[in-house]
Amino acid sequence: MEEVDVSVLNTLPGDITDFLDIVGDAVDESTQVFNFKQHVDEVASQVDQLGQKLNGISKFYSSMSRKQGCSVGKDKERHGTGSIKKHQQEAAKRMQELMRQFATILRQLTQHKLAWPFMQPVDVKGLELHDYYEVIDKPMDFSTIKNQMETKDGTGYKNVREIYADVRLVFKNAMTYNEEKSDVHQMAKTLLEKFEEKWSWLLPRVVEEETKRKEEEAEAHRDMQLVQEAANAKLARDISNELYEVDMHLEELREVVVQKCRKMSAEEKRKLGSGLSRLSPEDLTKALEIIAQKNPDFQAGAEEVNIDMDAQSETTLWRLKVLVKDALEVKANSPAKKLVSDNSKRKREICDALAKTAEKRSKKNIF
Repeated sequence: MEEVDVSVLNTLPGDITDFLDIVGDAVDESTQVFNFKQHVDEVASQVDQLGQKLNGISKFYSSMSRKQGCSVGKDKERHGTGSIKKHQQEAAKRMQELMRQFATILRQLTQHKLAWPFMQPVDVKGLELHDYYEVIDKPMDFSTIKNQMETKDGTGYKNVREIYADVRLVFKNAMTYNEEKSDVHQMAKTLLEKFEEKWSWLLPRVVEEETKRKEEEAEAHRDMQLVQEAANAKLARDISNELYEVDMHLEELREVVVQKCRKMSAEEKRKLGSGLSRLSPEDLTKALEIIAQKNPDFQAGAEEVNIDMDAQSETTLWRLKVLVKDALEVKANSPAKKLVSDNSKRKREICDALAKTAEKRSKKNIF
């Protein structure tokens, strides 16, 4: 699978929007702020669309049963599609040949002197067989089979085993409805034995065809998967290129905003430094990564890091302020923080109550 840099999906649109919210009062004109936000909204919409495409790619690769990373070119794509169609055409021709051979067996069977009771549907009404449909679930006869074999509208037999099953059904129905000693039962039994004998000659070819078809279907599935992988690999490359363009556009917007803003005062830098010290390890890591973006020599992963606020660019300072503002707000509203606050309040209440009780006892002792 193509590697795609998705960092822009996670932070940049919101980062710029928050950036504008904080420093908007320092921009020269309010209309410029509106225009910047409009640009950001457009980019954010583009990023959402790219995110949906990327999600589709992720689902495709996660559903694959084999290892990821197979690279397929356009030649393989064409080969995969052509191979599938070729397999389907060849399988259809082979099945038609088997059905033609089966038709020969059926013709020999219907020409037998004992076949006449089974040539047409049972005349249930004429023979007054009132319980026939209670005993027989699916009536069948040779004329119905022949018509279905010759149909051209796509509703006919698709597999030779389907015809085999219906021919057996003709005899099984007759043997089920008629008593064993009856002529029809014995005629059906005799023809069924002859039919099974002839079918045994064709069966090895049928099994061979079924085995071959399974192998071709598996190969066709692999080819189709390769085609899908090729399409998703190309889509991943396109997304990566678009994300890069979005990232560059957002960086340009950020620089324009900074150029329109006042410089951060010494007091604001001091407060920013204080805010950095109160960040969680995870948020602090994000802050160090922001600093490292504009300072290639800065060791964000070092055990001890010294941050010179005066040495940072205005872009870095304002981005840090956005990060610190959001992180501390989340931290202040977290359930754990609220729990600590509630516990502290409860402790104060208990201490006040104990103090009042002690004061009352002291007064009693005096008097």
